[in-house]
Amino acid sequence: MAIPAKDATTMTFSRRHDLDWVRVAAFGLLVLYHVGMYYVSWDWHVKSPFTSPALEPLMLLTSPWRLSLLFLISGVATAFLLANRPQRFLVQRSWRLLLPLIFGMFVIVVPQAYFEVAEKLGYSDGYASFYKRYLMADTTLCRDTDCLDLPTWNHLWFVAYLWVYTIALVALRRVFPNSMARMSQVLSRRLRGAVLLLAPAILLAVVRLALVARFESTHGLVDDWYNHAQYLPLFLAGYWLATAENVWNDIERLRWPATALALASYVFIAWYFSRYTDTNPPPDALRMVQRGIWGLDQWASIVAILGWARRWVQGDGPVLRYLSSAVFPVYILHQTLIVAFAHWAKPLALMPVVEGPLLVLATFAASFAGYEAIRRVRWLRPLFGLKRLPPAQADSRYVTTSCTASPPR
Repeated sequence: MAIPAKDATTMTFSRRHDLDWVRVAAFGLLVLYHVGMYYVSWDWHVKSPFTSPALEPLMLLTSPWRLSLLFLISGVATAFLLANRPQRFLVQRSWRLLLPLIFGMFVIVVPQAYFEVAEKLGYSDGYASFYKRYLMADTTLCRDTDCLDLPTWNHLWFVAYLWVYTIALVALRRVFPNSMARMSQVLSRRLRGAVLLLAPAILLAVVRLALVARFESTHGLVDDWYNHAQYLPLFLAGYWLATAENVWNDIERLRWPATALALASYVFIAWYFSRYTDTNPPPDALRMVQRGIWGLDQWASIVAILGWARRWVQGDGPVLRYLSSAVFPVYILHQTLIVAFAHWAKPLALMPVVEGPLLVLATFAASFAGYEAIRRVRWLRPLFGLKRLPPAQADSRYVTTSCTASPPR
């Protein structure tokens, strides 16, 4: 990822390989997390017959911050893209996000919904019949009062939100150009030292305290106000901080205290959710404390990850360039592959200690095999967020190194 080294008008860029690696790793965690969703007690599209809470403390290690980190990095990348091609930015960004989203909703995601109704509702009319009902937005596929919303974007909600936040950012730049520029300067001056570590954490804690009980996380865009209240500010913060070199230096210096706060917060959160359940609710005061500490964990973990990445990652390489290009197609494919493999493996009755690692390996292998096919076919590339190649370049030797050809952030 390249970001402006000074400001959005200098056209002087410094490659940020640390953020490239963080983005790749964060998307890679999604595969592990979604395989875990098959086994834990939380609701998901398909469920293992060996469901238990055993993995839930490990899942909680990334739950507070994983998606928040991705939205912040997306904001940083958007600052670069806007500075690089401001005139064509919105058209190109919409093409790179909306085409994969639409294709994903009507091709890639459909098997997830099919296997869900097959397992939860005993649907047996076949895939072709289900696909017709999917296209007709059938509302009758219900279990009690819980009905499946069709069509759906499932895990591709991130792409829809990223496009909406990008539109909001472009609108703010056009309506309040001076205020947007000043905000970057203000944050660069004010977010220093302890303020950088604590002020955003307090904001995220307040958002959770005020909204999480009132607005369920739906990923449905129009009714998902708690998620918008946390993800949109982080996306904008990434955009504003893209050029704030002094803030990035402070993030690196704060990596140790941020790590300590993140670990301490996680220990409390893991204890809280292992101790209290719906049938054994906590005292109201303790519930409020947990929500505040969740916000602390959310931001402290982001600072720690970015700080250590900035400290450790110094250079580029072919592996990073390959993964940066592969990450978005892999993201689009991975959850459908997990759901399908889990469903097909069920008759084998494998124990989770064997089946889980096999699901992870099979998902990564099939996702990267899919990417290898996609990147070689010119008409497939735009459907998975990749830049279309000239005919002479559409062969197996091509590996993208262009910043603008990297996946949406």
